[in-house]
Amino acid sequence: MPVPEHLLSFLFISVALTMAPGPDVIFLVSQGVAGGRRAGLSVALGLSSGLLVHTTLAALGVSVIFRTSPLAFNILKYAGTAYLLWLAWGAFLERPAAGGKTVAGDAPALYRRGVIMNLLNPKVALFFLALLPQFVDPAGGPVRAQMAVLGLVFMAQVVVVFGTIGYLSGSLGARLIPGEKTSRRISVAKGLVFLGLAGALLAP
Repeated sequence: MPVPEHLLSFLFISVALTMAPGPDVIFLVSQGVAGGRRAGLSVALGLSSGLLVHTTLAALGVSVIFRTSPLAFNILKYAGTAYLLWLAWGAFLERPAAGGKTVAGDAPALYRRGVIMNLLNPKVALFFLALLPQFVDPAGGPVRAQMAVLGLVFMAQVVVVFGTIGYLSGSLGARLIPGEKTSRRISVAKGLVFLGLAGALLAP
């Protein structure tokens, strides 16, 4: 098990990194504003759940493949870019439902969207591979077990931080003046966010 001092330092750094504006945070806020609190919380849980896979890959050393194999890295990167472009296209085609609200999707669909968004970002896998080993104590037991614990700690704080961000962004969306024009502008803005995230994912 990681020593308590390492865990506290890891938790502090993890919270700071999670709160820093990045693709996942921007994606989460855009979904919350567009769909409300439930949408924000669903996407937050989806993004957090994807970290289970990244933790497992990092603990098993599989994430090294993405660092050493440009082909594997690029395949995942282009798949993620294509997914974001598909989301952007869907956002631009959204039309307000009755009452001027845009249909953002149900909770399970938004949850899956968050999971896919997280899994198709190879930079998250590399981030875990770079971060977790720094807090592993070689004398503290099996390295894989320590990395698994650190990954679960990271995921737990992400659930809290992202859940709060998703709820607050959903509250902001609920305060916006309802109407067809407002809803349409939100959809266009969301599409532009997805396009921007696709560009950021393609960046070196």
